Amino acid sequence: MKKIVVGITGASGSIYAKRLIEELLEKGIYVDIICTDNGKKVMKYETSIDIDVWVDKLKAKYENIRLEDINNLFSGVASGSNKFDAVIILPCSMGTLAEISGGIAKNLLCRAADVALKENRRLILVPRETPLNAIHLENMLKLSRLGVTILPAMPGFYHNPLTMEDLVNFVVGKILDNLSIENDLFKKWEG
Repeated sequence: MKKIVVGITGASGSIYAKRLIEELLEKGIYVDIICTDNGKKVMKYETSIDIDVWVDKLKAKYENIRLEDINNLFSGVASGSNKFDAVIILPCSMGTLAEISGGIAKNLLCRAADVALKENRRLILVPRETPLNAIHLENMLKLSRLGVTILPAMPGFYHNPLTMEDLVNFVVGKILDNLSIENDLFKKWEG
């Protein structure tokens, strides 16, 4: 069974994480969720979802999910010997991106990203900030050169979206495409 770590930070756009987690669970992929304190606050503000309650509800339906404690550096995902397939951080705040770029692993989310880097595993960061300043861009370039996928939450419009859900599904579909996970969340470009 594939195992993916999904990180949620305090940047705007927690709806993307919610949708990605639901899709991964439906596909039978094991999901380890790491949410920052601000990530929990923003999710509650933007979606009215208390992540602890939401994950408990998901656990009633799925066995392949766990919500990690952001401060638990003894978690399995803090170790390179734990065989997770990828880390996806969405939305990814510029603060978290900067910590990863600087090799700072003071919490479980940044440590899991650090493990992905050192073990040559997939690391996908979905930044949610605009406009970007030179520091943001330099941090993204540095990480991109290390093999990190920088996948901004920028929905396309060639699939003629009609709803907010269509826009969210586009970005989530792009993330799944990047992981070679089949999906039909948006109409692919046919040219």
